[in-house]
Amino acid sequence: MPTIAVNKAQLFKALDQEYTTQEFDELCFEFEKLQGIELDEDTSTLERPIINGKQEEPQLKIEIPANRYDLLCFEGISLMLNIFRGKSRPPKYQLCAPPNGELQTIRVESSTASIRPYISGAILRNIQFTQERYESFMALQEKLHQNLARQRTLVSVGTHDLDTLQGPFSYKAISPEQIEFKPLNQNQTMKATQLMKFYENDKHLGKFLHIIKDSPVYPVIFDSQGVICSLPPIINGDHSKITLNTRNVFIEITATDKTKAEIVNNIIVSMFSQYTDIPFTVEPIQVISDHNNESRIVPDLTPREIKADISYINGCCGLSLSAQKACTLLERMAYEAEPSKDSEDSILVKIPPTRADVLHQCDIMEDIAISYGFNNLPRSFPSRSGTIAQPLMVNKLGDIIRLEAAMAGWSEVMPLILCSHNENFGWLNRKDDGTRAVHLANPKTLEYQVVRTSLLPGLLKTIRENKHHSIPMKIFEVSDVAYKDLNLERKSKNERHFAAAWFGKTSGFETVHGLLDRLMLMLKCSFIIHKDTRNIEAMGYWIEQFESKGMNIFVLQKLIFVRSYILSRPRG
Repeated sequence: MPTIAVNKAQLFKALDQEYTTQEFDELCFEFEKLQGIELDEDTSTLERPIINGKQEEPQLKIEIPANRYDLLCFEGISLMLNIFRGKSRPPKYQLCAPPNGELQTIRVESSTASIRPYISGAILRNIQFTQERYESFMALQEKLHQNLARQRTLVSVGTHDLDTLQGPFSYKAISPEQIEFKPLNQNQTMKATQLMKFYENDKHLGKFLHIIKDSPVYPVIFDSQGVICSLPPIINGDHSKITLNTRNVFIEITATDKTKAEIVNNIIVSMFSQYTDIPFTVEPIQVISDHNNESRIVPDLTPREIKADISYINGCCGLSLSAQKACTLLERMAYEAEPSKDSEDSILVKIPPTRADVLHQCDIMEDIAISYGFNNLPRSFPSRSGTIAQPLMVNKLGDIIRLEAAMAGWSEVMPLILCSHNENFGWLNRKDDGTRAVHLANPKTLEYQVVRTSLLPGLLKTIRENKHHSIPMKIFEVSDVAYKDLNLERKSKNERHFAAAWFGKTSGFETVHGLLDRLMLMLKCSFIIHKDTRNIEAMGYWIEQFESKGMNIFVLQKLIFVRSYILSRPRG
């Protein structure tokens, strides 16, 4: 889970109350017990670093649930805690018209489709920054980049001083040789190819270069005068950088995932619109993207509506809440809710744009339980089971085989499902025809290249690594292998296999045969001796020689065939 650090004195000032460390920890526990918000550390009792001749102020380090993006900054935590404590009401976010009545526009060219096809954005008009607000604004972008944006691969955010730019804006993908601008906080202009070399050893930006480095075109955002605003997802231009004196902020968000782009946009503008002259107002922009029918006005701060059943909520929580009481509890969690006019058993809940994690009425039920207080919920033993548990047939069969093999004196091993190509094919004298094995696209090591199609590589590796143990060695495994299957949606399938290996000074055929006979007997599949009884109705198995040192095991029940080998030729 992500951890954020907030100034302790400023947070308590925003909450209008002083807390001890234990009291604040309990408040966090009550607010998001189920989802995991937790006070990780209070630095007021620790030795703090000295920065620019001044000791760092005490901080609270708070762990945030991975799905609560609205709590990744000071503004979100203070706002939600105040609403939870009844000190504030849930804000109503509004879109406001620009001063001249004309929306700023971003025109998207079709060339971006091959690299970062989506863009979103907004304008925070008449915002007031302080040093603390500015740092929080930048920190929120980085937290979103690290979590929801998956290190900028899915989404990247650029923020600019709108007063230094002139719309309308354009978003296009062009050759790196055509891109030349002054990167943020640099003193000279660079071409995109130079920029890649300049930042390749940078601790912060170097890890993002691979996202576009090998692409024939790079995404770029221009204003109407040809000024480069940013080279997403790498860096903004120095021309439009934000300072403490910035009053109008232009936010542009490029992405490979439209849904996540809109979530990021909503989170940023929701958190920092409270600092505009008219709190919680946002100026929208118009995206013109005719080539892929993605033209729209963003952001969309309209609350989503969902119905929740009171009977479901009460059944899960063990309560007997009325519809009105449930609505009151939801207000503590920043929702707007009212009893449904269509049904006495339903409530209509408006989900704020900051809560992209709410997908189902079970999420509503969870927040009602949090608002009510988990410690206040009645404690009782369930009157009936919610599920009727039983194992899958393949798992049940696997457990039977495991038990019987173990009782026969064999040891179970559990090697990794990934192996090298040679281990799966070459060292087993098998050829890879390209139609069976699932290959990893970009393996980190030669040891993990394919998903095994047999359990033998794992057994043989186990024997190799344990040759110092006493012999004979009897091991087995019951686990999955994987095969390609282009007829399936996921293009692959799993199969449950059983394999056993004996390692000793003799061939051990009679030992392995004994294990096989025991397993088959427990599965009510007896050994068939006479050839004339080997037919489709026979409830048994037999063994036939295969090549010089192998055997085929035939099980003729519902036409199931199993083939086995004895491997004795050394690799060399």
